[in-house]
Amino acid sequence: MTLVQLEYLVAVDTHRHFATAADHCFITQPTLSMQLQKLEEELGVQVFDRSRVPVRPTEIGKDIIAQARIVLAESKKIQEIVQNQKQELSGELRIGVIPTLAPYLIPLFIMGFLEKNPNVKVVVQELMTSEIVEKLNHELLDVGLLVTPLENKSIKELPLFYEAFVSYINPSHPLAQQQHISASQA
Repeated sequence: MTLVQLEYLVAVDTHRHFATAADHCFITQPTLSMQLQKLEEELGVQVFDRSRVPVRPTEIGKDIIAQARIVLAESKKIQEIVQNQKQELSGELRIGVIPTLAPYLIPLFIMGFLEKNPNVKVVVQELMTSEIVEKLNHELLDVGLLVTPLENKSIKELPLFYEAFVSYINPSHPLAQQQHISASQA
């Protein structure tokens, strides 16, 4: 079993199509299929149900793929340790951001970050919250910028800022006389 085989396994699960997964991995579809077949033979189980389109993992395949994602994430940490030791960031940083934040938040940090980290390629995608969460869970994004709380145990949330809400109220309305209004009053 190799990390490359696990990468191919995750790619097929993510794209649910062998040819698309192969393109994503920059290999031919027969090469990908052969490597996955070798892995399945080594494990003694079938990971994917190939009789269905799109391809779907078998029941045991779901568990194997979940573990493969963990192994791949952990293996990336070894590279991060080396980069941290060198005090140099490199690679690709994939950021998903909701459209209401993108034009205001990204310009505040992107140029400074790129100047300090010239070896990092930043890929920014404007996505809806549900798409960001799905891509984070499938490790297709490294960071998501969105409104919280998500209440998703598999995603670590770190607040960047809190935004004040302002209400515009007719002067004759009873709430207009109050200094503060709770959400339950609105």
